[in-house]
Amino acid sequence: MQRAKVRFLFLNTGHFLDHLFMLIFASVAALRLTSEWGMTYAELIPYSTPAFIAFGVGALAAGWIADKWSRERMMVVFFIGIGVSSVLASFANNPIEIGLSLTLMGLFAAIYHPVGLAMVVEGRKNTGMPLAINGVYGNMGVACAALLTGFLIDISGWRTAFIIPGVASMLIGTLYLWFIRSKPLLESDLPASHLSGEKEELGFLPRCTLLRVFVVIFFTTALGGLIFQSTTFSLPNVFNEEFIVSASLIGWYSFLVFAVAAVAQLVVGYLVDNYSIRPIFATVSLLQAVLFFVMTQVNGAITLLIAIAFMLVVFGQIPINDVLVGRIARSEWRSRAYAIRSVITFSVMASAIPLIAWIHGNWGFSRLFELLVVSALLIFSATLLLPDTKQIVRLKPNLKGSIND
Repeated sequence: MQRAKVRFLFLNTGHFLDHLFMLIFASVAALRLTSEWGMTYAELIPYSTPAFIAFGVGALAAGWIADKWSRERMMVVFFIGIGVSSVLASFANNPIEIGLSLTLMGLFAAIYHPVGLAMVVEGRKNTGMPLAINGVYGNMGVACAALLTGFLIDISGWRTAFIIPGVASMLIGTLYLWFIRSKPLLESDLPASHLSGEKEELGFLPRCTLLRVFVVIFFTTALGGLIFQSTTFSLPNVFNEEFIVSASLIGWYSFLVFAVAAVAQLVVGYLVDNYSIRPIFATVSLLQAVLFFVMTQVNGAITLLIAIAFMLVVFGQIPINDVLVGRIARSEWRSRAYAIRSVITFSVMASAIPLIAWIHGNWGFSRLFELLVVSALLIFSATLLLPDTKQIVRLKPNLKGSIND
């Protein structure tokens, strides 16, 4: 039992680092490099686009390798590889060099979602809360990216913002390698709920229902990736424009928003384990649309409050698709199922970078939030196609059945 908890902590830490590393550059670009390299924000941030392409496309290969080789060892590669690439980014002297380092970082970052999430849900009967807890760690990585980067920029420069997290990740990877070599994870280490879930397989969904669920997952995944990237990537610069303050204070504002919003995943995780997913998903997406519209109508101090509100529902959406994938994917190909979802999410996130730059350069952030209103309404429409069930249940392998709407 104790080793299972330690393993879960390593997985959660990995999610924290994954999102932290992918957003360091957003804060560095907005708060320091624009002045140091004499470029505008709109000119600089597209250099991170290849990193997010690698983040998405690399997930498919990572999921396949993990299913065929070892999920545990792939996590070691993740920790050490992303740390090394972050340190390399600190040596960049121009946009091309930092873009190459970020692309390498994106390749290693691609490992986490197909591999780590598959390990989190492995064998569990109720996956909502474990995924929600894991998601909170990921969101805290988002929150700490701006906070840690702003703090390190103010005290020692932007290069340190890449070096310190990089070295920390390499050390954690070394510890995790020692952990998995010291003693294999035994069945006696796993909680009872974990074991009971592991011995069950998926029930049979009607083909048309299964296809419908997959279409909804992939469609809402794509638009959800656009919303997540647009909000988390641009928020530090939104605050930078609204409040003329130090880099550290911008980091604190961003941290406050992301940290408070992370709680929403715990609430949604509990709800999807106990109630029908469809009304929960629909409510979350509708609230997103309303709050994004409100964001286009306000300025000044109230921006901070509205940002907290809309990030609550942005983060609240994250566990829902992961729960759906975990329930309909068999264990032996679950990493690849999460990989496909990751490819869609992060490919859209990569395309969002130049989109954010183009919209900001021509119209400012108000037009960006108008686009997000439309995206959230499309997600709301798609959720109405989900079957109205409390959960996609797992049945014994020798049983056949269907999910009743």
